[in-house]
Amino acid sequence: MFADKYGRKPCIVISILSVIVLNTLFGLSTTYWMAIVTRGLLGLLCGILGPIKAYASEVCTKEHQALGISLVTSSRAIALIIGPAIGGFLAQPAKKYPNLFSEESIFGRFPYFLPCLVISVLAAGACVACIWLPETLHVYNDDKIEAIDTMEVQVDDSILEDGKTKEYGSKRMASTKSLLKNRQLMSAIILYCVFSLHDTAYFEIFSLWAVSSRKYRGLSLTSQDIGTVLAISGFGVLVYQLVIYPLLAKYVGLIKPLRSAAVLSVLLLATYPLMSNLYGMELQVLINIASLLKNMFAATITIACNILQNTSVPQEQRGVANGISVTLMSIFKAVAPAAAGILFSWSQENITGLFLPGT
Repeated sequence: MFADKYGRKPCIVISILSVIVLNTLFGLSTTYWMAIVTRGLLGLLCGILGPIKAYASEVCTKEHQALGISLVTSSRAIALIIGPAIGGFLAQPAKKYPNLFSEESIFGRFPYFLPCLVISVLAAGACVACIWLPETLHVYNDDKIEAIDTMEVQVDDSILEDGKTKEYGSKRMASTKSLLKNRQLMSAIILYCVFSLHDTAYFEIFSLWAVSSRKYRGLSLTSQDIGTVLAISGFGVLVYQLVIYPLLAKYVGLIKPLRSAAVLSVLLLATYPLMSNLYGMELQVLINIASLLKNMFAATITIACNILQNTSVPQEQRGVANGISVTLMSIFKAVAPAAAGILFSWSQENITGLFLPGT
């Protein structure tokens, strides 16, 4: 609601400032509860995903909305790769790089401060870049609008022969309750949440299944093999989101690829158990193709749902709509790992069972 009332840019800037301050404090945490509080406040104040999606849909023309949303999802995927890398290489620098950082320095006393500091510096750069970020939500003074509307009505009264006047007035922000009655919006949000649950569960158990022994109907792959599969899939999806999907959405539309991806995704996953019968190069090729296709289908569904959510509501409601979407999606994603882990454990313990047998 803040983004709908005051604009996308202030909300984005406040979110980035919260990252700069609270992420730095997290790196300087001296107690467990300080770390919990700083991370909790960061999650509470950094509501950037919803406004960013609304901003991307508004700053792009209709034919380029697919590319705009693709850039948002792609940048988030890239961040999920770069972020852990920064943490892995820069955490505990006094132990990893004793020639550069001493145990008595601030980086020795706070072993996780360096990666947090680097992230905060990057966020500060993004905050400075927001100076040149144009605002897409145009808020006008209601008194001026009413005066203009009155003049327009008077002009129309003198022109219309039947004496009928057009009804004018500034648009008021609809309540959250009206959004919940928006069938198109809620349909897109429900679909988005269900497939977010689906994707999170998939990523939770894919690696576990791939490294599982053949006796549990796994693939007996090494962590290096899995890393290669994920890297190839990640690069392929990045190219797909930035190059192929915008053209697909432009010439075919959103709904047909969305429906096709939803159906094909289920059919593709149904073939995964059969891969436990494959070996060698044949397995490597097919698992890479399957993983790439699965991620492409997921990207198609996610981008289409985000565009449908933003086009199903007027501009002054997009902040709230995206907020509802992100909140519900987060709940589904929170449930997915535990649910997927339980089902996966059950399946491996009941390989020959009648109910949910092993993969």
